[in-house]
Amino acid sequence: MNYMMKDKFFAYIHELQDTITSKLEAIDGKAEFQEDIWTRPEGGGGRTRVIENGNVFGKGGVNISGVHGKLPESMQTYFGVEDADFFACGLSLVLHPKNPMVPTVHANWRYFEMYDKQGNIVDQWFGGGQDLTPYYLFEEDAVHFHTTCKTACDKHHHEFYPKYKTRCDEYFYNVHRKEGRGVGGLFFDYCKKTDEMTMEHWYDFVTEVGNSFLEAYLPIVEKRKDLSYTKEQRDWQEIRRGRYVEFNLVHDKGTLFGLKTNGRIESILMSLPPHVQWVYDHQPEAGSEEEKLINVLQNPVDWINK
Repeated sequence: MNYMMKDKFFAYIHELQDTITSKLEAIDGKAEFQEDIWTRPEGGGGRTRVIENGNVFGKGGVNISGVHGKLPESMQTYFGVEDADFFACGLSLVLHPKNPMVPTVHANWRYFEMYDKQGNIVDQWFGGGQDLTPYYLFEEDAVHFHTTCKTACDKHHHEFYPKYKTRCDEYFYNVHRKEGRGVGGLFFDYCKKTDEMTMEHWYDFVTEVGNSFLEAYLPIVEKRKDLSYTKEQRDWQEIRRGRYVEFNLVHDKGTLFGLKTNGRIESILMSLPPHVQWVYDHQPEAGSEEEKLINVLQNPVDWINK
């Protein structure tokens, strides 16, 4: 049964990638995803799809991978194991819209197995989530995104949304800036078999969240993509994107795992936006929309009960 799980989830992310990229191409109306099939010398590979210079999306990637082999020494130390083999697969996406009124979005759904020398599974878990990073805060967008997340969670356990919403706020946090990367969403990891949850239950939950992604994000894109904006607002977007880069390169576990397991560098770093600014000691104007965003990022909001 467990050996079937990796095949089942791998097939799911292939299908989900097709669904998401086709819907994104439709909403963009100009750019199409460029596809790269790649292989990893140590075992496995993936299918990277990148969209650039579209009507709506400046840059985005929707990638799937399935890699396996000997767990690198650095990761063996991290997990406290010796001579372990692993299999990991997942879908990871990041979309950076051109219009600063449209938020950046990130999502990831993944599955991991670890084996002993005889090839027996000694550990397995699911992880993932989805989160929203606006440049200008439309509160109804944050409410919509979180409501969709909560609806998906509530079908499986009433404690999942508050628990994984809090974890998201804690995880996507730039400690060195004392601010969140965005307005959050869901983040879950090491979802393992318990008395209450089998791996099949976890599969159902993770795929429920994956299937909710387009519903959570696309209505926001539709509503904001044609709004007008100024050069100053575009500059603010690029300054905030700098914070996004800082998080991904300094704190993000997925990026670090990919780099340490000899992952495909172009796929790992596709999350980085095309245009970024770092302005020395930039402070938003008091009472401005920019300051309003910063205040929210420094103090996570309960969007459901706001």
